[in-house]
Amino acid sequence: MAKMSSPTETEQCIDFPEADVSRSVLDRGVITALSKTEFLIFMNTELAAFTKNQKDPGILHCMMEKLDLNSDGQLDFQEFLNLTGGMATACHDSFTRSTHS
Repeated sequence: MAKMSSPTETEQCIDFPEADVSRSVLDRGVITALSKTEFLIFMNTELAAFTKNQKDPGILHCMMEKLDLNSDGQLDFQEFLNLTGGMATACHDSFTRSTHS
């Protein structure tokens, strides 16, 4: 049997935390999508720091509408990945700007 080597840096990057978050939120039991209420609860509990820093009280409703690409009132796995991917991109951009300043 061949010895398993450690994952390469590229392989480690592919296994990004956003996918883990998405799987843990959407793959519990029979949950295949987040309703608007579930999305609001998720944002207010799991991403409370982001939510509390928003000046527009309707931002979460606006985010839900923009993320819900098929307008079915729910966020499926792919739509939820758009949220986590967008947040990861924003964090990366912020980090990049702060290191260049």
